[in-house]
Amino acid sequence: MIRFGLCCIFKEQPIKFRRTTVKYLSNFSVQEQQNRLSALCLANAKNLLKALEFCHQHNIGCFRINSQILPLKTHPDIGYSVADLPDSEKIMETFRACGLFSIQHNIRTTFHPDQFIILSSPNPDVVSRSIADLEYQAQVAQWVNADVINIHAGGVYGDKASALNRLKKEIEMLSDPVRQRLTLENDDRCYAPEDLLPVCSEMNIPLTYDLHHHRCFKDRFRVEQATELCLATWNREPLVHISSPKNGWESPDHRNHHDYIDLNDMPDFWLAMNVDMTIEVEAKAKELAVLKLMKDL
Repeated sequence: MIRFGLCCIFKEQPIKFRRTTVKYLSNFSVQEQQNRLSALCLANAKNLLKALEFCHQHNIGCFRINSQILPLKTHPDIGYSVADLPDSEKIMETFRACGLFSIQHNIRTTFHPDQFIILSSPNPDVVSRSIADLEYQAQVAQWVNADVINIHAGGVYGDKASALNRLKKEIEMLSDPVRQRLTLENDDRCYAPEDLLPVCSEMNIPLTYDLHHHRCFKDRFRVEQATELCLATWNREPLVHISSPKNGWESPDHRNHHDYIDLNDMPDFWLAMNVDMTIEVEAKAKELAVLKLMKDL
């Protein structure tokens, strides 16, 4: 069975995930900051449940949770523990309700932290902040029953081998809640599947195969080979990404995503494989793109 995944936000549905800024919150007392953050977290938890309900109603089998579902959670000045917020019990209760709903209706949930999560960075501060973010997302993942926290390997920093060694070292030090959900993804500039497959094998970490990225940043593997090798790294249902270039493959830069998926970009053999798999749809039209792709197929 193939399930399709909706990523983070909606194009037309009135389901919004709220954010705030440090600049805005700095206008208020510490107590009022806590009140406002608490209200945001609770609203986002409630809207996550609405998002999962939408997915269930429309046979969308996976939802990627916005990495800022708890706004400014790890910020050095504004950061907080959910347990200290005024609505802490209600916030955690609502997230756990999301987890129960996802189990009851077989909806997979995942995380894909922001691009500044870089475990391979030579800067200890960047790594420390990255780990803090991963820990927070793992906490929410436990509440909502998410089984994936997917990250990129980061930059090359002039020495790819050294960067990958730093990555492996940091992965070894991660807590169990993060480590058991962690996956790596090939990107469109630095790390192709052939760069990450040895790391995934050594560290027992699944590789999330991004087909668009692989087409932008090629290696020695054909799409069929890369798919099979990446799927073999998973000890649970494999996850892959699909997207189409905004201006077509003939444009000078085909990294930007289109509003929708061109059926020509969907490998026929993905649909023919006798394997359970999640395909997250990375398209600007969000739920409209997922629903259109499902209908077209």
